[in-house]
Amino acid sequence: MTDVNAQDPSEARGASQPPRRPFVGVALAGGAAQGAIYEIGALRALDEALVGFSLNHAGIYVGVSAGGFLSACLANQLTTAQMCRAIVKREPGEHPFVPEIFFQPALKEIGRRLAKAPGLLGTAIRSYVTRREKRLLDALTGLGRALPVGIFDNESVREYVEKIFSRPGRSDDFRQLERKLAIVTTDIESGEAAVWGTPGYDHVPISKAVQATTALPGLYPPVEIEGRCYVDGVLLKTMHASVALDAGADVVFCINPVVPVDTREAERRHELEAGHLIRQGLPSVLAQTVRTLIHSRMALGLRAYDERYPGASVVLIEPRRDDHEIFFSNIFSFSSRRTVCERAYQATRRHLRDRYDELAPLLARHGIGLNRRFLDDEERSVWVSVGLPELSENGPPRPDDAATLAELGDLLERVEALAAERAAAG
Repeated sequence: MTDVNAQDPSEARGASQPPRRPFVGVALAGGAAQGAIYEIGALRALDEALVGFSLNHAGIYVGVSAGGFLSACLANQLTTAQMCRAIVKREPGEHPFVPEIFFQPALKEIGRRLAKAPGLLGTAIRSYVTRREKRLLDALTGLGRALPVGIFDNESVREYVEKIFSRPGRSDDFRQLERKLAIVTTDIESGEAAVWGTPGYDHVPISKAVQATTALPGLYPPVEIEGRCYVDGVLLKTMHASVALDAGADVVFCINPVVPVDTREAERRHELEAGHLIRQGLPSVLAQTVRTLIHSRMALGLRAYDERYPGASVVLIEPRRDDHEIFFSNIFSFSSRRTVCERAYQATRRHLRDRYDELAPLLARHGIGLNRRFLDDEERSVWVSVGLPELSENGPPRPDDAATLAELGDLLERVEALAAERAAAG
């Protein structure tokens, strides 16, 4: 990549004093399987747009929920190109990212809870008959203990992550990583955060921490670690970018895929009928409710960062609220996965291009540039960039062109990684 409009940091420090390497953080929010695929596309675009820095060379990675899994992948040196390919094809020696892994029925939990139902029902009836409970409804409230605390099994999540990080050159141990990784969870019985990967919390396997941070209450059962039960860290904050800022990060790149959808523009263009979200039923209504609550809370938190962390920069990337196709996509469909990743890639490029005049000088203060030529390239596709041109919306090229482009994509990726390493070394 070619640096564009990025000033030489040594000019401000004097030629005799080498520039200080910026301490860069990456903070990724949740969003379940759909959010993860969106973040992968956004990460790929951001990785290509930055000059003099690779997302695999951050000083600290912070993740919550699905973002915890992706942060762990980056810290383990999985490239953004590898992650893109993993959601649409099986890489040699890799484990493909398929959403079905995250939606295995929690048969053991459901069975264990249902086994309690007869006894609880008997207790409720006795309480009502003996008048210990004057109303039948009050007596029956105890049946709530027979309801499962999660409908999906997250043990398959832990096993999947463990397999990925058992590959040569990777680690399932926080302490063996070259770069800092923080995965945020919530202690469900105290309501306090537990940040795995920090001192005192770095002895637990990364896969176990990912299992806990993706345990959204109601969908997954809490994860027991050393006698305490942990769930999704999103209960406390959306991204936990403050973990990176508290660690001393000069600039933090944040990606949040969880925004409420706004269908008004689509209705004006007759792409959706009025009331479309409501007609989708309870899941869509609940999703919109949760997204609205989470996003408004995040906005309040970000506004406080300027005062709490003077001199630090936070770059937030998230979808446009009127991008309804992402909100209503079927993530189990191969074509939807491909489309969501591509839309995230293009939306992130557009976001960075629209904010270029603001972001270029801000990042230049930290020794990072923005590749304007990449942002302006209207023909660019995420699939061409990762060596899968046959998936591009422009249609498959000739077989000989596809092979050449795939080889060229791999070569460019290696060259960019080498350039980023040399830039980071000084």
